[in-house]
Amino acid sequence: MKPQDVLAEKTSLWIFGYGSLVWKPDFKFKRSKVGYIQGYKRRFWHGDNFHRGNNEMPGRVVTLVEDDDACTWGVAYEVTGAQIEESLKYLNVREAVLGGYITKAVEFIPRENEEAPLLALVYIATADNPIYLGPASPEEIAAQIVVSRGKTGHNIEYLLRLADFMRLRCPEVEDTHLFSIETATLAIVLASELDMSAL
Repeated sequence: MKPQDVLAEKTSLWIFGYGSLVWKPDFKFKRSKVGYIQGYKRRFWHGDNFHRGNNEMPGRVVTLVEDDDACTWGVAYEVTGAQIEESLKYLNVREAVLGGYITKAVEFIPRENEEAPLLALVYIATADNPIYLGPASPEEIAAQIVVSRGKTGHNIEYLLRLADFMRLRCPEVEDTHLFSIETATLAIVLASELDMSAL
């Protein structure tokens, strides 16, 4: 599915973010909602050779992997009018061209119980992508994150901001994959600082 296929004379469009979009959408929007989508789990299985890494040392960023029993929390942004074309142009470069993501339409369920589900556009990187890195242990992923930096900043910042979002906005959700990588990364950083202080 292409972003323009979703437009089809729409005056309003929702875009679901589950990675850096939760804290840095960088496009104008009318309103936002915290919530989740079902049938997908968030995983640090995608490579990033632009924003948070380079060709020599690609960073690790999140994508979605289909899993009937899982759900992924994030933020949905509503864009209206001219914001629709502007946001999709921006995201096509940020997510599709530079990130290697494709788009899908998914059902987004707002956190507030009385609110009805809505259809949202989401960007997903699949296993057939050239920079897809695939599964690895939290320690292996952390080792890559610690040494990776790209045009947008250090890979560690990406990880910590995502973990902070989950703790602040979704405190009841235990994201084991995310938090185990955060723990492993901070352990490497701490060990490195201790080694330096011993010199």
